[in-house]
Amino acid sequence: MKPFFEPRGGGRFLATESTAGPWSPEHQHAGPPAALLGRALERCAPREEMVLARCTFEILGPVPVAEVEVQARVARPGRSVELLEAELSAGDRTAMTVRAWRVLGAGAPAAGADPAPPPIPTEVAPVPFGLEGFGYGRAVEMRFAAGDWMQLGPATAWTRLRVPVVDGEEPSGLQRVLAVADSGNGISGVLALDEWLFINPELTVHLRREARGEWICLDASTVIADGGAGLARSTLSDLDGVVAHGSQSLLVAPR
Repeated sequence: MKPFFEPRGGGRFLATESTAGPWSPEHQHAGPPAALLGRALERCAPREEMVLARCTFEILGPVPVAEVEVQARVARPGRSVELLEAELSAGDRTAMTVRAWRVLGAGAPAAGADPAPPPIPTEVAPVPFGLEGFGYGRAVEMRFAAGDWMQLGPATAWTRLRVPVVDGEEPSGLQRVLAVADSGNGISGVLALDEWLFINPELTVHLRREARGEWICLDASTVIADGGAGLARSTLSDLDGVVAHGSQSLLVAPR
């Protein structure tokens, strides 16, 4: 399998078939470009004493499986709080943006406790029938601790990237989280995938700390308001505990 992206220099990257999402083989799953934008944020005027606290991604349209360009900047500098911005463009169109708050690392001891994440199952979940061309589904190993691809309702799955985000680089903890955070609505759908679309135009991830190791657990649930919008919420953990919380507003419509 190919990495999600092959670098082309000057902030340009070639997306491979490993980025393809479930809706069309020509369009990326939002996880890989979110991880690529996270990589740009990590490299934007880095300061060791600061940490990313929140990333909000706006998905402005389908991200093609093609060459893309990424740029990042400090939008609002500060001694203890900074606002970063990055955008991913394809051709002459901005396809995805992110605004992120970076803050000084907490100068206080850890407080609060969470339930321990479930053990990692031994069985790997196969790509669902009919989605054999789902490149992202093959590039991300998924093991369900609760629920299943085809089972409606809340689900908990351990994930592990089978490919690098960028060719030749070890993914950071942030990149591993962002690569799978957009899958919350996919694993916890409450409507039949072959009859309904539930597509998110945005993704917000609140980060507690840097994830450690290659395994990320995604514990997700979806709700839909009658006459309103859908909302998928997820808790992301590593083997040591919770690292982030994600949410996705959903467009819900019949196919």
